[in-house]
Amino acid sequence: MAIPDFQTLMLPLLSIAADEREHALRDVTEQLAQQFGLSEEERQTLLPSGRQTTIANRVGWSRTFMLKAQLLESTRRGYFRITQRGLDLLKQKPQSIDVGVLAQYPEFNEFRNNRKGETADSEPATVEKGSEATPEESLEFAYQRLRNELADELLRTIASCSPAFFERLVVDLLVAMGYGGSRQDAGRAIGKSGDDGIDGIIKEDRLGLDIIYLQAKRWQGVVGRPEIQKFAGALQGHRARKGVFITTSSFTREAEEYVSRIDSKIILLNCQELAQLMIDHNVGVATQDTFVLKRIDTDYFIEE
Repeated sequence: MAIPDFQTLMLPLLSIAADEREHALRDVTEQLAQQFGLSEEERQTLLPSGRQTTIANRVGWSRTFMLKAQLLESTRRGYFRITQRGLDLLKQKPQSIDVGVLAQYPEFNEFRNNRKGETADSEPATVEKGSEATPEESLEFAYQRLRNELADELLRTIASCSPAFFERLVVDLLVAMGYGGSRQDAGRAIGKSGDDGIDGIIKEDRLGLDIIYLQAKRWQGVVGRPEIQKFAGALQGHRARKGVFITTSSFTREAEEYVSRIDSKIILLNCQELAQLMIDHNVGVATQDTFVLKRIDTDYFIEE
């Protein structure tokens, strides 16, 4: 079963609290996971940031929205209890609870209106009825969308560059990833297309304890097994054990299966992996804006 969105979780969460007892958010999250029949894999699914599970994030925001509508009240850190208003709402036997239902309460509307137009660390004003994303998910999905658009733009720009420039770009990327040392020290044999299929050589570490051979293909078509076999043969000719084959296109399944069976260690990087690594290591890109998402420091408020 798919992980329910945070609005779908509101009615089941409030129903659990209907016993008027104090509940731990952690325990309720587990109860709801069981109630919706989530698999272990679904329970462990993380947000794109990797800092929190999706189900915990959605249950947490479901509780937050109902706290703001005063259907629930916070009793202590990580615990809550239903209010009389929450009990009254359950007596009406609603089919579901979402932001449309919560909008009948002035406290909830004030909470939302106070945050309209705020930046990345606020609850966005675009969460409407039927929306499946929590505020963190909306922020992270927007970030990923911008990142993917940047990756596409990078690939279009690379496609307009010369093959020689692409070979230098590959060396710059590997140096930025920590291989070799300086660019001057790291890259050798760049642009020598007749050098037995080797486009570049880079030290695996700053001391040069091992060497990695590079093949950089600025191609439009898919790279097949024959090209990888040629590269593997070039490695053997140099008595090399490690190589990286990078392309602006993609690889066939046969090519990927081939490198998994040979003795030489060859890493295949397709266009999308190349673009993402360039973004991660700031090669060919520059920071435009920085947004910091903050949370309350509960340790600060502990009185001795």
